[in-house]
Amino acid sequence: MNIRARMAEQTAGLKKTTEITDEEVEASQPAVERPKTGPGMAAALAQAKLRIQELETSGKASALALPVDGFVPNPWQPRRVFSEAKLAELAESIREVGLLQPIVARHSDHGYEIVAGERRWRAHKLLGRNEIKSVVIECSNEDMAVLALAENIGRDDLSDYEISQSVRRAAQEFPNRKRMAEALGLSRRGLYRFLAFDGLPDFIKNDLDLNPRLLGGSAAEDVATVIKNHGSPAIKAAQELWSSVVDGTLGEGKLAAAMTSQLNKKLNGHAFRERTIEKIFAGKAQAGSVTKDSANFTVKVRTGMLSEEQEGQIKDFISSLLSTKPQAL
Repeated sequence: MNIRARMAEQTAGLKKTTEITDEEVEASQPAVERPKTGPGMAAALAQAKLRIQELETSGKASALALPVDGFVPNPWQPRRVFSEAKLAELAESIREVGLLQPIVARHSDHGYEIVAGERRWRAHKLLGRNEIKSVVIECSNEDMAVLALAENIGRDDLSDYEISQSVRRAAQEFPNRKRMAEALGLSRRGLYRFLAFDGLPDFIKNDLDLNPRLLGGSAAEDVATVIKNHGSPAIKAAQELWSSVVDGTLGEGKLAAAMTSQLNKKLNGHAFRERTIEKIFAGKAQAGSVTKDSANFTVKVRTGMLSEEQEGQIKDFISSLLSTKPQAL
């Protein structure tokens, strides 16, 4: 049987395209599943972002007009800096076409805590609006922490420092770091990279509060490791170099290496300064000296202070000392 005949046989039971109904087409399509949390923060936050979109969309019909002043931001809000230009742009859009998606909130002791939609809430305040459409849901602290990250990363990239601060605030809401890493889609190693910002000195973190993009997660981890290994000298080295990172003359990824280089120079200089010198006297006159540093032990005697016999005795004495000490290979 040739190829044409085999194909005709295998497709004999299929309908023509004009005979297929819409219902049959829909039935033949695979079921659409919500994306499952996979490895990596992006997958976990994509799942959380989808949940936010579902809440906003399904809650449109039941959205309430609540007082703008009755809300407080999500306590786990990672964003430190809101772009005034983007807020103004969003406010103008809301002025022209209205609020397309209600914000999502939960009840709190203060009234309502924003689960998702803080930028829209801020835009309403900018417009001087008294009310905002809102969907009120039940939401755990764990979910609040994850959803806060999801909404912000999904709409406007966060810096590693901002994520780290949100992760740190969220830590107390999870039973352990393993559970937190799973919820955020992170490996334990990835989680500790964000937590490395805790090991930075305050003068760096204060500047990061103002400009979160000065230092990325990998660079922060490297700097924290140098500080952990060398203590206060490393902090001093960081303090001397940090201004160069702030003004852009030193790349943030080179800070840890620059700190290590500076520490090594100071350690070598310290070893040199530890050299000791003891003077040798013959009566009241200085006859020579004994010098010791990290590399040598040196005895110097002025010419003429010793007879040839005494010089020979000293040489023999030194030879006898060294002959009894195993030589390094």
